[in-house]
Amino acid sequence: MVKLNKIYTRTGDAGTTGLVDGSRLPKHAPRMQAVGDVDEANSAIGLAIIAMGARPETRWLTTIQNDLFDVGADLATPIPDGADEPWALRIIATQVTRLEEEIDGMNADLAPLDSFILPGGSQAAAAVHLARAITRRAERSATAAAAEVAINPQAIAYLNRLSDLLFVLARRLNDNGAADVKWVPGASR
Repeated sequence: MVKLNKIYTRTGDAGTTGLVDGSRLPKHAPRMQAVGDVDEANSAIGLAIIAMGARPETRWLTTIQNDLFDVGADLATPIPDGADEPWALRIIATQVTRLEEEIDGMNADLAPLDSFILPGGSQAAAAVHLARAITRRAERSATAAAAEVAINPQAIAYLNRLSDLLFVLARRLNDNGAADVKWVPGASR
């Protein structure tokens, strides 16, 4: 378990941050951009939970928030050459599969899309769409980091599936898609 007695350490004042293995890198490094974007996605999901109120789906999102801390820890733990450290916290395939099962369960009740939809509808759906867009950015940051250093592919897959889950959840929150706001190409010409 993590124990924090002091919030500020001054160790980052020179523009570097510590990784799980004790090494340091610039705060603007692609790996750290990905960690920060995952943190932002998690915060947006927290706001979405509040906007959703007392709905059963908030339980899923709370589990996902915990998973996103795991994703952040995974991204902040370098993968050494050769075998991974046994203590390293990594996202595993079953976490990705759980998201797929939740997507399939929600999507079964939705009418197929006949247009792209605009982020909005209800307040709760708009909050979930914002979390989805931030999650997509976190995924892009993670793939950018993976172009430079070894990143667990399951962490990237998790972010990809999570953005899909948030899209389907937003539709569910919009009266199972009935209140989705459809894109009308060229409508303002």
